[in-house]
Amino acid sequence: MGKNRKRIRKNIQISEYSSIYLFVFILLLIGIVFGAILVNSMNFIQKQDLFFYLHQFLEDIQGERLLQTKDLFQSSFFYHFKYILLIFILGLSIIGIPVIWIFIFMKGIVIGFSVGFLVNQLGWYGLLMATVSIAPQNLFIIPAYIIGGSFGMIFSLHLIRRLFSARIQKTSIRNLFMQYSTVLLIVLVIAFMGALIETFISPYTMRMVSQWVL
Repeated sequence: MGKNRKRIRKNIQISEYSSIYLFVFILLLIGIVFGAILVNSMNFIQKQDLFFYLHQFLEDIQGERLLQTKDLFQSSFFYHFKYILLIFILGLSIIGIPVIWIFIFMKGIVIGFSVGFLVNQLGWYGLLMATVSIAPQNLFIIPAYIIGGSFGMIFSLHLIRRLFSARIQKTSIRNLFMQYSTVLLIVLVIAFMGALIETFISPYTMRMVSQWVL
């Protein structure tokens, strides 16, 4: 009977965590869609201004006037590092969940807007450019944010339950914090891989595609 109860609790816990992962994924997806729609709400002058900067950026790629590889990698990795670390810090607080939602949603908007603007301005070439320059690193970055945001919510929810339930022992929180710290290291490694791709692969694939655009 005791074993059956443990199995039931374990199944409920897994189901609960799965729903959190799904919620964070959907939130990110909504942000991506919203970011893509946001492109269409821009007026002609705003689009022309952004396209000017895009064209200048592509010319810099062709002329190899980008940042040095070391600076580019540091900029990419520390950008994700600070946001992922902030998400995990927010997970340590009881009131951090809504802010985590905002960060995940904003990340989706950035991705959706970037892809949407390229497609809006360059058509099929823009879609190709987004595929070779934005998609590769986001195969790592997106899971990093989803895992980080999900575990931030899970830890914060455990803290809330601990306040309202005397059954949860202190050791359970201590063990969860150790798992939480381990997940942080794993997520940072995933972000590290994404930064490597963004530094050493994406600029060269973008340079190849930009030859057809300029």
